[in-house]
Amino acid sequence: MTHDHDLVLRPTEAQTAAALAPPPGRTGGDLVVETLRGLGATTVFGLPGQHALALFEAVGRSDLRLIGLRTENNAGFAADGYGRLTGEAVPLLLSTGPGALMSLPALAEAAAASAPVLAISSQVPSPGLGGGRRGHLHELRDQSASFRDVVKSVHTARTPSQIPSAVAAAWESALTVPFGPVWVEIPEDVLRAETVIPQVTGMDATPHEAAPRPELTALAAHWLSHASRPVIVAGGGVIRADAAGKLRQLAELLDAPVVTTFGGKGAFPWTHPLSLQSWLEDRHTTDFLEDADVVLVVGSGLGELSSNYHTFFPTGRVIQIEADLGKLESNHPALGIHADARLALQALLETVTPREDPGAPERVASLLAAVSDRLAAQDLTLEQELLSAVRAALPPRSPSFWDMTILSYWAWSAFDPRHPNTMHSAQGAGGLGYAFPAALGAAVAEPDTPVLAVSGDGGAMYSIADLATARQHDLDVTWLIVDDGGYGILREYGCATGTDLTRPDFAALAASFGVPATVTTPETLRADLTQALKTPGPSVVVLPTILKMFAPTHL
Repeated sequence: MTHDHDLVLRPTEAQTAAALAPPPGRTGGDLVVETLRGLGATTVFGLPGQHALALFEAVGRSDLRLIGLRTENNAGFAADGYGRLTGEAVPLLLSTGPGALMSLPALAEAAAASAPVLAISSQVPSPGLGGGRRGHLHELRDQSASFRDVVKSVHTARTPSQIPSAVAAAWESALTVPFGPVWVEIPEDVLRAETVIPQVTGMDATPHEAAPRPELTALAAHWLSHASRPVIVAGGGVIRADAAGKLRQLAELLDAPVVTTFGGKGAFPWTHPLSLQSWLEDRHTTDFLEDADVVLVVGSGLGELSSNYHTFFPTGRVIQIEADLGKLESNHPALGIHADARLALQALLETVTPREDPGAPERVASLLAAVSDRLAAQDLTLEQELLSAVRAALPPRSPSFWDMTILSYWAWSAFDPRHPNTMHSAQGAGGLGYAFPAALGAAVAEPDTPVLAVSGDGGAMYSIADLATARQHDLDVTWLIVDDGGYGILREYGCATGTDLTRPDFAALAASFGVPATVTTPETLRADLTQALKTPGPSVVVLPTILKMFAPTHL
């Protein structure tokens, strides 16, 4: 007796070949797109160029969303902003030569801030590789060499079959701690060539975890449990690892005061009784840290800004948790724990013995009062009132992006971000022009949340072209431009050469892009900014004023 389930209908060889045959007209560009979709990408940033046309044509045939900015540098900043908010690897599509090189400042910032940007660039046709000077348009002797010292890793695909593996390896690298930008390079002819490779399916690029060594966390927990005056320095690694909750638990278990670096803003609640806030450029804070018998540094290399310009010299034990091996003990001898901040903090939470220090909140309050008294002795009311106005206008969970301008320098130390991963700046690499395009990327990531960008007039000129991008995609970004007629922060450093600038009528210029603009005053800033942030779509608020910095304490 024969049953239905005994009948096995085997496909013919022709049927199998037909099933495996790729759709006609697929190219190397389609392999890139299929790989990105298989890895989970939904959005790409960039702008097309001649050598990369096959890649962009493939994007057009897919369901990927392309956000095209007006310069490659701004496209890189936008990808950075998207990546910081989502924690996802963000494809940045670029063309050869000048287009690729224009992205370098943005990739340098992404590297400094551990933003997972996946840069994919075309290259000259394959016969022009290897240093042969064939005179191709955009030809460089070794294009990837320009990026090798900036990005985490470089990946090349010289044939269509190499594309999925190269893109997947780059994706994995970008999302393995420490996060960072990576570089993929594919020749134009490889992107254009039709391929018989089946459609890409089942991609897997699982990032590697960086777990702490248990003997190190056991010793760290012992030191912290028996410390008399422990202090925690929380850096950007806490934010990237989404570990603010675990940091707070540990600080409260130990009654340990916490100071956040400028990259770690929001890692610890600003108004918490144990919060030293972010006054790292203050000698009172430096003295407080030097007085600690155990300093726990989480996700920071204690670099120039985090060490009050290298004037911090710890007198007690230092424990440093850092995912970037190159930063481990790079500035001070320490018990170095090479690990992701989240995993290391969890290990400490499981092994520390709780301690009580009723005097810790009083010491914190005393320090903050000393900082306040120092500022009060200077004529800085305007600057403090402007920051308060911005904070009052900005919704608590709205992201803000800050350029290299005086108000941003103030914000590093004095702005309350309210929540983790909501305040971002270009202080990693320190380049101009970051705030507005990064805010555009954030608005793509969180379309239902108003986003704030803050620039000076000098930095704003780097990004004017992308008012068109904001309008084209109707992105909900309010751009506050503090117009002091030049590079104000450089004047504060005492430089009078090249720092005075002729600038446009920013409000009229914004209006020419179809973006509403308001010229405000310090007295009306809060109301004007509140209204702009409440109004959907892009807007510009221009504040003509001259600001000053607080006096440095490291000189």
